Amino acid sequence: MMAQQPATTDMAPPRSTQQTTDDQPTGIETLLVDYARRLGRHPLGRRAIVIHLSRLRPDNRRAHHIRIAANTFEALVKQFDGQIFLLQNADIIFICKDASIAVIDEAIMRLRYLFGDDPLAAELDESGPDRFATWYDIERDYQEFLALVEAMHEQELKRKKRIAAIAGGGPRAERQPMDPQGLAELVAIIQRADLANVMRRQSICAILGDETPKPVFREIYISIPDLRDSVMPKRDIASDRWLFQHLTQHLDRRVLAMLRKNDDQAIAHSYSLNLNISTLLSQEFHQFDQSLRAGARGSIVIELQKMDIFADLGAYIFARDFLKERGYRVCLDGVSAVTLAYIERERLGLDLVKMFWSPDMADPLRTERTTAFRDAIDRTGRSRIILARCDSEEAVAFGQSVGLRLFQGRHIDRLLSVAGARPRQG
Repeated sequence: MMAQQPATTDMAPPRSTQQTTDDQPTGIETLLVDYARRLGRHPLGRRAIVIHLSRLRPDNRRAHHIRIAANTFEALVKQFDGQIFLLQNADIIFICKDASIAVIDEAIMRLRYLFGDDPLAAELDESGPDRFATWYDIERDYQEFLALVEAMHEQELKRKKRIAAIAGGGPRAERQPMDPQGLAELVAIIQRADLANVMRRQSICAILGDETPKPVFREIYISIPDLRDSVMPKRDIASDRWLFQHLTQHLDRRVLAMLRKNDDQAIAHSYSLNLNISTLLSQEFHQFDQSLRAGARGSIVIELQKMDIFADLGAYIFARDFLKERGYRVCLDGVSAVTLAYIERERLGLDLVKMFWSPDMADPLRTERTTAFRDAIDRTGRSRIILARCDSEEAVAFGQSVGLRLFQGRHIDRLLSVAGARPRQG
């Protein structure tokens, strides 16, 4: 039960979600502050937990990430008279009654696992405040919690007023948030536009010692910032997480249609696509699959997001078995040094695992973590891991020190560019 849905008790959020006046727009923050004010009359046994997803890296705050995070608490809502509030800044507030610390902490640990590739979720420093989740005992901390939600409400009011004040401004004005009408317009544009100018390719390379990187395959993707600047520069097309998720599904299918009609031999084979599981079960993917030349499937890697897989394992298994039967390779995307230890590659039927480089991987003060990391690499398979987001020489050096061979990132692009510019010998 989300905050928008009324319950039968007087603690339920207000039914109205309509804007009442220009100064008091009814939104999630308004519902929350109203609920919090009434919470003071019923504090007994109640706790509030703020999950600070707004502090995650932007690529971890996508629509389906937030939805899956909220679903983590769904089982606790009915059991403990709970309410979930999904705020505009991506934070989640869960309020419940008579739930034990252990039960709530288990849900929070599942979230840490899901967002394990993010430094915020990975940090577990018990000596200081937890930046991932903040707990409030309403009986004891009510005034502090009320002050927090009132500040959030005021901040959201100011944000909306600022957007309204600069709407229609110059090029430096803040982009307008996406709405359903804007999404419909954008979908109509991308369905008829040539997206070749915003399609990007980045090589995944094998690097052995000091040898020149050898491209193994290329990831093909649409650059969201370039798409925005090209077709809808005055809109923040990722501002609404639910609408953005719909957009990515349309982009998936548009990319498949483009590849189906592709006559560029450079991307006829040996490439990867990062797709939603729902896309794999669509008619568009079936048509794409039927258009491939004999033998091409074996050189194509389908990358799936960690969040997408664990949101619905049944759908994943169905899609994975279909892909394997057709000859594709499957890669799990979005793994960190922390979450790699929990991934059983063979059991999940994965061919590859893509792990994101983070400078703290090479922290010499974390020897215990490095040992566990090396064990996880050996269990996963050194030749089965792609170290991505390698934007520096340090990333490649560390990857090689733990036995990795496959790399992706801007530093690899630079190495390829330099190698391509060198005159041939002999």
